[in-house]
Amino acid sequence: MHPAAKPLVFLACLLPFAWLFYGAFTDQLGANPAEHLIRATGDWTLRFICIVLAVTPLRVMTKLNALARLRRMLGLFAYFYVVIHLLSYSWFDMGFEVAEIAKDIAKRPFILVGFLGFLLLTPLAATSFNRAIKALGAKRWQTLHKLVYVIAGLGLLHFFWMRSGKNNFGEVFIYAGIIAVLLGWRVWNYLAKKKGKADAKPQSAEVRRPQVAK
Repeated sequence: MHPAAKPLVFLACLLPFAWLFYGAFTDQLGANPAEHLIRATGDWTLRFICIVLAVTPLRVMTKLNALARLRRMLGLFAYFYVVIHLLSYSWFDMGFEVAEIAKDIAKRPFILVGFLGFLLLTPLAATSFNRAIKALGAKRWQTLHKLVYVIAGLGLLHFFWMRSGKNNFGEVFIYAGIIAVLLGWRVWNYLAKKKGKADAKPQSAEVRRPQVAK
């Protein structure tokens, strides 16, 4: 991987936040800036989750193993945007009233689903470093990080409920299609590997079979 690749990707990942910050500072976020910030940061969280899920298929299909080095950064940016999303909701909608936030989470299913996705994403962000991998062990770490599939589903459901009030399902179907393709590819790849191993076993046994003296 080119040395400039990571810094460039990092800057590209910051662009949505920079644009929102600039828009808020210059009053260009529409009639309801608070709602715009909450929705935009939620949208970017889901987009980054889709991007993270796309890394492995792209790496396998293009055989560019260096892409795996970007996955950690992309995952942390997904967490960055979900934290901004949660803070925006807590501040603009609830005024950081913890008791009211707790009541709202319990009362409204779409907020509960979104908060659950945030909770599940937190240990993934916290264990995205090499020390955590060593401490947990590779297998347990991989099992833990498979929660990203559940998080993607929760994020999609949260997004669907957010859009259902305005009957705006076009974007929902787009994200649902993207996530379905990315998860479907993983199922296909797993089954293909399993079939390949099963086919290789008889051949290996035949090669190892001792020759009978005539």
